[in-house]
Amino acid sequence: MNEKTCIVTGATSGLGLETARELSGRGATVVLLGRNPEKGKAAMEDIRAGQPDARLEFLAVDVSAQQQIREVAGKISARYPRVDVLVNNAGTWFSKRTFTEDGIEAVFAVNHLAYFLLTHLLYPNLRRSEDARVVNVGSDSHFQVKGMYFNDLYLEKNYHGLRSYAQSKLANILFTYELHRRKPDEHLSVNCVQPGLVKTDIGVKHTTWLHKLAWKLRRSSGVEPAEGARTQIYLAASEEAKGMSGLYFDDCKPKRSSRASYDEAAAARLWEVSKEMCGIEDYFSPSDH
Repeated sequence: MNEKTCIVTGATSGLGLETARELSGRGATVVLLGRNPEKGKAAMEDIRAGQPDARLEFLAVDVSAQQQIREVAGKISARYPRVDVLVNNAGTWFSKRTFTEDGIEAVFAVNHLAYFLLTHLLYPNLRRSEDARVVNVGSDSHFQVKGMYFNDLYLEKNYHGLRSYAQSKLANILFTYELHRRKPDEHLSVNCVQPGLVKTDIGVKHTTWLHKLAWKLRRSSGVEPAEGARTQIYLAASEEAKGMSGLYFDDCKPKRSSRASYDEAAAARLWEVSKEMCGIEDYFSPSDH
């Protein structure tokens, strides 16, 4: 990974931190994205404790806010004309329906639209790489929904944190498959990954005490983040994964995703809806940051 530049969202803890650590250890320059500058500094210190020469940069961004995504993409584009790897890893879930400053349901905004918008904004940088890779972190939770709730994307009629999360993870796969179908560049690959049950804090933020307790009990049987991050690191860095694209991975191997995820009409509809929500005209030639 020498001479390569990697961007990792949600990189200050959990899967994102372990992904940043491993990519850096393989020689890459890694840009860590996260909301909290103090946590960003601590994450870089943590990595440098084992890798004193690590080439790291932290940029603060709240990926629920589209304006902040545009601003951070502008900074990345100015400093790193070529981006080799983008790991869309940041994720969230809320027990109660919450809206972002853009008026979008928060889980849909963070877990799907942030992936969609950041990939769009960095597309010119990615296409300059000879082996560009986009890795979208999904989840087998997507099997829990039978399709996108296009008539009620924000689940106003029937909100539940798990339903909202499952829909956003289905959106990750639909986006991955549709980007693979539409991308004009053969040398850019895009895949989605299921990390499995991992001991992270995703289920203890923005949640009711009952959901918090349930997550703490559930995650106790999960794997450590370093183990959970193996597949996304494999897709980002391994020679073996070169050229593989449009696939859903688990344990470093492609597998079938849900029946709903192969609905090409739904994927095309989600693509158009997402473009509209993000104010995107031409997905592959951004001129909007």
